[in-house]
Amino acid sequence: MKNTALTETHKALGAKIVPFAGYNMPVQYEGINIEHETVRQSVGVFDVSHMGEFLITGEHALDLIQKVSSNDASKLTVGKAQYSCLPNDNGGIVDDLIIYKIKEDTYLLVVNASNIEKDWNWISSKNDMNATMRDLSEDYALLAIQGPKAIEAMQSITSHDLSSINFYNFIVGDFAGIEHVIISSTGYTGSGGFEIYCKNNEVKQIWDKVLEAGADFGIKPIGLAARDTLRLEMGYCLYGNDIDDTTSPIEAGLGWITKFTKEFTNSKALKTQKERGTERKLIAFKLDERGIPRHGYDIVDGEGKTIGVVTSGTMSPSLGIGIGLGYVPTVFSTVNSKINIQIRKNAIPATVVKLPFYK
Repeated sequence: MKNTALTETHKALGAKIVPFAGYNMPVQYEGINIEHETVRQSVGVFDVSHMGEFLITGEHALDLIQKVSSNDASKLTVGKAQYSCLPNDNGGIVDDLIIYKIKEDTYLLVVNASNIEKDWNWISSKNDMNATMRDLSEDYALLAIQGPKAIEAMQSITSHDLSSINFYNFIVGDFAGIEHVIISSTGYTGSGGFEIYCKNNEVKQIWDKVLEAGADFGIKPIGLAARDTLRLEMGYCLYGNDIDDTTSPIEAGLGWITKFTKEFTNSKALKTQKERGTERKLIAFKLDERGIPRHGYDIVDGEGKTIGVVTSGTMSPSLGIGIGLGYVPTVFSTVNSKINIQIRKNAIPATVVKLPFYK
């Protein structure tokens, strides 16, 4: 297992360390519910340095990105970021990612930790225009400072006005005494905040100063378990659960990042799917009775027939009820449809709802 530059720091803080995507990662410190509530109400900091970063440069950088990604990266200007996915040739998804336009002909692609090698090989295989590719994943660290007090708590450690960085925009500037840090108004929690990209040898200084600056605002280190409950309350897809090589972006409700203003991998088939509709869809549901839905549980109809599967599920710390995502035939996908989740021997009634769960 690999370590991030902060693994020993997490151990010293009493984190429970678990293997995740090839790395030793902090899953929790004080407890999932406390950490979840900290991010929803004030501010928390996550070490997500296991994520992958690719730098694509040169006059054909945009051509390559347009070919492999579903969103329209030509709309990006310097200082803007875009959520997108990498479609495969068979209607599924290689990975989802964020694309940053650093400067003209220079883009940073941020990919999931478990898919770094897979994504690199996939993009490389499509690079017949000879764009320059560099894998920076081993050299860079990533912190997510998330919560409604993130701006206020972090303003003292940068000369830049954090409140002026709009959602999915970023700047390159000073942060916690380090120059040329990417400060990005992105995140995976739905509670606002920033993601900070820096070099491995800089991240310990930044981590310490972040905790120091946030002390008066109740900042806490947050583990990956709370990151999962936070993203699920927003209905954000997790690769390997809700999207994978067998799920299309149209089925997964990612039509909004699938732009047919250009041609890209498998775009014709996906366009047909969007026009004709899909046989199944990813839905969000709330349990009507007590219970905790889990990944892999069957979704059944009123007669007890299996119609789908739960891809993500949990007891929502904010709402106090069981929530989840899963694929069902399109006929069951309309809001307020009634379904059942098979939890051991019991079929627990549930209702299809509109995302996000947490508002």
